[in-house]
Parts: sequence; structure tokens; C-alpha cells
Amino acid sequence: MKIVLFGASGNIGRPTTEELLRRGHTVTAVTRAGHVDGLEHKALTVTTGDVTDAAAVAGLATSHDAVLSAVGPRIGQEDDRATIVGAARALIDGLRRAGVTRLVTIGGAGSLRTPTGARVMDDPDFPALWKANAEAQSEALDLYRGVHDLDWTYVSPAAVIGAGERTGAYRSAGDTLLTDDDGNSRISYADYAIALADTIESGTAIRRRITVAY
Repeated sequence: MKIVLFGASGNIGRPTTEELLRRGHTVTAVTRAGHVDGLEHKALTVTTGDVTDAAAVAGLATSHDAVLSAVGPRIGQEDDRATIVGAARALIDGLRRAGVTRLVTIGGAGSLRTPTGARVMDDPDFPALWKANAEAQSEALDLYRGVHDLDWTYVSPAAVIGAGERTGAYRSAGDTLLTDDDGNSRISYADYAIALADTIESGTAIRRRITVAY
């Protein structure tokens, strides 16, 4: 597949770029700086682009099979809503203009439901630093849920995502937070990247939010 990947140099985007290349896909990696440090591959093209600009999205997506967005703001340093909701709107508009229907986007865990039915971000102990991000991710998800002419999938990670092994093992579910037997919800960047690549390849979970965790 020919895939455009926005946010290719980030903690999620970098391993996702590597995973897609490992699987033989052709990747157009879009970053703010126009490079992904230390990553070179014959099937990789790196360019600059603004994921909140629908015209830019359309131009980059044209002639590709799918788009994957791994874009996220720097927590506490950037406007979460402008980045996350702005990207959702531009991706929807831009893909329509380009005639590309397949979109996989990273999401947040804050809007997932706990076993009681409450949202994760409504827990009094939810980190205040992440609240604006969670609210913006929830708003973006609502935007996607109103779209019926694109084959989008919104992939929420576990409650805790960070550096770790590439095991290839993960579970998936719908709108409910996944936890292990000890009540922990986590996944590594590398295994989240595997889940994103699996999702874009399989063509499943169309117009749905899924979540992945150990």
C-alpha cells in the first residue's frame, strides 16, 4: 500500500513508520521539520506538511491508498484542541477532496469507558495536565462518528503508553478500557504501532473506535 503518515517523527509515528516499512509498504512521512532522524529507506519519502490544513492534506493524500495520522500536540506546550480537532476536520475534508477513503488515526484513552460506564477522564484522579488533550480527543471522535463517507478507524491506546518491547501481542476491544488481571492498562509504542499497521492493512473496524492494550 501507499500510505501517508502524518506525525512520522513522534513517539508513536516513528515506530509506526518503521513498522509499515518493515511490512513492505511505501510511506510518505509527513513531519513539521521535513525529516525523520536516522531513518532512511528506499520506500520512504519524507516531507513537510500541516495536518490542520485541508488543502495540504488533500495534496499529500492524492494518489495514496490510505492515510494514517499519528499527530499529537506537545502536552502542556501547545493548544490541544487546535491540533487534535483541527487535524480531524482537515483530515476529513482533505481526504474527501483527494478521493481517498481509508483513514486510521490515533486517539486518546480518556474517552474510553470503565466497567462502571464512566469515562476514564472523568475520574477525579485523571491527570489535570492531560485533561485538555482528552477532551479534544473526545471531540475529534465525535466528529469522526458523524462521517459516513470515509472508512475511518479511531484507535485508542491503553491508559498508559510508553517505551517498551515490540512483542506483537495485544488485545483489542471497542469503547471499554482494557486492563490486565492486576487492573493495569498499558501498551508499548512499538506494539501500538503494530496495532495501527494491522488495522490499516486489515481494513477492519470501519467507522468505529477500537482500543488496544496488553
